[in-house]
Amino acid sequence: MCKNLYLFSKKILTYISDDDIINISIDDISSSEGVGIMANNQMALTEGIYYILLSLTQSRHGYGIMQDVQQMSNGRIHLAPGTLYGALNNLVDKGWIVALPEVRESRKKEYKITESGIKILKEEVLRLEELAKNGRDILGV
Repeated sequence: MCKNLYLFSKKILTYISDDDIINISIDDISSSEGVGIMANNQMALTEGIYYILLSLTQSRHGYGIMQDVQQMSNGRIHLAPGTLYGALNNLVDKGWIVALPEVRESRKKEYKITESGIKILKEEVLRLEELAKNGRDILGV
């Protein structure tokens, strides 16, 4: 039984599993807007997008998201307002989050993750667990 395997060679990504072999040109792999498509069509989220989605499991406004992401990442990730709002717009367009109806007394726009976003986030957690497991297995950690 073959484990799933990814190989890079001369700008080609080769994905090997028990069932198939897929070759993809590196030019076909996009990491724009925080998402890269892997050979098995699984999304690979950037760390920033991952934490934004994770933060939005509770409704939050922009500044609340920035604070939450910084806290969850132990200060490693600091989202600038322009970066955050660009990402939020892209996530709304993808249907992974929604902008909640505005409250009349507040100027703050709040966002929340959708079922589609939760599905993407759960897939990413599984992908990250696989990465960590493979690293532990190979390094003996």
